[in-house]
Amino acid sequence: MSQFKNLFMVFTIFAFAPFCSFCYSTNAGYLYPQYYDRSCPQAQEIVKSIVAKAVAKEARMAASLLRLHFHDCFVKGCDASVLLDSSGTIISEKRSNPNRNSARGFEVLDEIKSALERECPHTVSCADIMALAARDSTVLTGGPSWEVPLGRRDSRDASLSGSNQNIPAPNNTFQTILTKFMLKGLDIVDLVALSGSHTIGNARCVSFRQRIYNQTGNGQPDYTLDQSYAAQLRTRCPQSGGDQNLFFLDFVSPTKFDNSYFKNLLSFKGLLNSDEVLVTKNLASFELVKIYAENNDLFFEQFAKSMIKMGNISPLTGSRGEIRKNCRKINN
Repeated sequence: MSQFKNLFMVFTIFAFAPFCSFCYSTNAGYLYPQYYDRSCPQAQEIVKSIVAKAVAKEARMAASLLRLHFHDCFVKGCDASVLLDSSGTIISEKRSNPNRNSARGFEVLDEIKSALERECPHTVSCADIMALAARDSTVLTGGPSWEVPLGRRDSRDASLSGSNQNIPAPNNTFQTILTKFMLKGLDIVDLVALSGSHTIGNARCVSFRQRIYNQTGNGQPDYTLDQSYAAQLRTRCPQSGGDQNLFFLDFVSPTKFDNSYFKNLLSFKGLLNSDEVLVTKNLASFELVKIYAENNDLFFEQFAKSMIKMGNISPLTGSRGEIRKNCRKINN
């Protein structure tokens, strides 16, 4: 019965979602796309050109930059805390389980920050750079565009425990993942749409090994995974070793931002457990997967809305936080 209530909620959300593309009020203040129009009019162009160069050099970088923004926002809000290296009392979030040996793209953000410091010193925050780089990465791989609300400031601390606890993990249950989203003010529509970012990028063998060998501890694979696909995965993801071997999250069009990720889920070929549970554990999310698999435009439209919503999670504005000179360390 609860699943039918969920389904009703999905259509209610679609029916009454506000069509205000320019309302970016957050609990912490206002963000708006024109924030740097006077103080650093070239800011967005500088970010875009460096991201484009990085993605042209390595297609995987688009997914890496998109993921960094996600991993930042889910820990203390979108404040660039994930970029801080360990120093003094700061223990870097880069050491957390979701980020260790997998978070990447830091050098690209360093290059953007250096260019912006030359153009307009001490003006553009690292948090805003991450939000812009995520949008540009989406567009460069064929995905939707949106106006990025700007005006975030950078944190002066990090949270290793927050990074370990708040970021959804590949082996989390559907309810755990949904709860983590809801604690950040996001809903089931945002969860399914933002999961669609797995249309690009890679996952390591270690993040899905359990599914193909020992899903529930009885030595049996996850039978919600297409078994011919599972056999294919086992050839390069052994039971031990090969932890860092990379696999496309969307094997159909791995470097193109599209809705084939959702089509894969309906064929039981979602790579991560956290992908496949969208169709196997909740009727409302299953219906959304079907909608996005059938309608790429609707997926793009909702993805853009959900990215704006995610980018509005607890930003530091006004006099809170700072504008870092170097994204890896707080100012003296």
